[in-house]
Amino acid sequence: MTLRQSSMRAFCAVVCLALAGCNWAPGRPKPGPEVPRPDAVLDFPTLYRQNCSACHGDSGRNGPSYPLANPEYQGLVNESTLRKIIAEGLPGTMMPAFARSAGGELTDAQVNALVAGMRAAWYKPAIFAGVTPPPYQASSAGDAENGAQVYTKFCARCHGSIEQPGGKAGSILDPNFLQLVSNQELRTLVIAGRPDLGQPDWRGEVEGQPMTAQQVSDLIAWLSSRRPQQGDMRSAGPEPAKAPAKMNNRRGGDVE
Repeated sequence: MTLRQSSMRAFCAVVCLALAGCNWAPGRPKPGPEVPRPDAVLDFPTLYRQNCSACHGDSGRNGPSYPLANPEYQGLVNESTLRKIIAEGLPGTMMPAFARSAGGELTDAQVNALVAGMRAAWYKPAIFAGVTPPPYQASSAGDAENGAQVYTKFCARCHGSIEQPGGKAGSILDPNFLQLVSNQELRTLVIAGRPDLGQPDWRGEVEGQPMTAQQVSDLIAWLSSRRPQQGDMRSAGPEPAKAPAKMNNRRGGDVE
């Protein structure tokens, strides 16, 4: 064996021992930095951060959309409804469908992981102990005419009168706002409130007089009737609206 051959054998032996010791070769990923397949991620914090936080806030609060960390919201919706919203989205809103079966990118297992994570973090079983909130979804159509009186009694103090909308909390009669929210979103806001913004729930506006399920439905029907039709949007800001022709002009009285 020549000196050159002997040197090459020694070099190869050293390389083999080094590779065997670290189990790594050029072009082969090192242990640790492997990135899991997107559909393999089932960790709730990661799924929430990647899919929900931009709209609903990093911790489920203070985002541009509804706060999912509101225990009253979690108590208002059941798990199947929450799963359906995440999977299929909410038609007429900015909430998209996330399930692959509905055109999204998440597997059923990932949708289930989001639901389970939200319930574990934000659902409080006793949140409505002793009280029964109006149902999440309306069981019957509301009376828009009576809804104007409901607005005057329960909403005008913060959001301004029908004739002069605005108030300290801003107008919810702004046609631009109404164009951006669905009836279900309005209903959720009225019932569960927005604690991150200081908005009370259905019990908190008039002391000792929580809103009934029918009053909530009537209010939403009236707000919906003020929503501009397609092609009828104004570029300006809030626009005072006329009260319904048969509106009772009482202010602050009991609503039948």
